[in-house]
Amino acid sequence: MAHHKSAKKRIRSTEKKRVENRYYAKTMRNALRDFRALEDKAVAAEKLPKMCSILDKLAKRSVIHKNKAANLKSKLMKQVNAM
Repeated sequence: MAHHKSAKKRIRSTEKKRVENRYYAKTMRNALRDFRALEDKAVAAEKLPKMCSILDKLAKRSVIHKNKAANLKSKLMKQVNAM
């Protein structure tokens, strides 16, 4: 158990950040699942910039790694182009 005031604060803030990061990561995974299920190229091309924006924001906040965001964006673009 933490004894210092700063250590107790670190425990509180870490837990808060962990919960927030889990929420944003889960939201991203749900959005990816919905995007991958799209059949229509026009709809997918319309939603692609929004998905890229979501991934970039999460990479900027360090919820996901920047290379993971780049890989996911690349795969989504390939999927849209292959339709």
